[in-house]
Amino acid sequence: MIILFNKPYDVLCQFTDEQGRRTLADYIKQKNVYAAGRLDRDSEGLVLLTDDGKLQHTITDPKNKMQKTYWVQVEGEITDDAIEQLHKGIKLKDGLTRPAKAKAIPQPEALWPRIPPIRERKNIPTSWIELSITEGRNRQVRRMTAATGFPTLRLIRFSIGDWSIENIDNGASITVGYCDNKTSDRDSGL
Repeated sequence: MIILFNKPYDVLCQFTDEQGRRTLADYIKQKNVYAAGRLDRDSEGLVLLTDDGKLQHTITDPKNKMQKTYWVQVEGEITDDAIEQLHKGIKLKDGLTRPAKAKAIPQPEALWPRIPPIRERKNIPTSWIELSITEGRNRQVRRMTAATGFPTLRLIRFSIGDWSIENIDNGASITVGYCDNKTSDRDSGL
């Protein structure tokens, strides 16, 4: 089984928390499923959960180079030069990133309000990019955009491989089959 969950902002990508913060358990009622990969507490969007250890490993193993696509709101008007830097790869403290697919996009139409909203400065505009990467270093997207001079304000993972949050409300989940990616159950909290 695979569960596609559109994780809200400020939710931990785990089922327990000793500090009482919101976790996957507040949204996912299905037992014996585990996140295939992680998404930071301050990021939103797609989290895959599964009860199949082999599938979980396949999804998360860097050797498989599964593409992950993000919608990223950055501070400032993104430039062609910054997009080109992302295409080539960014030198971070832990080495050069693989080349990314990147393009400027308008604010996504299917966007839900973030609670709380991002901090905005009156004198500095924001813009959106779609960024696709095939690796998953710690806070990689945020570090990549910052390295180009455009800090990330909001980060939403739209897809992993062929799975996406398309038509899944924020805070909701759906259960899909292993290969056909067809919905078998739609619910806001399995």
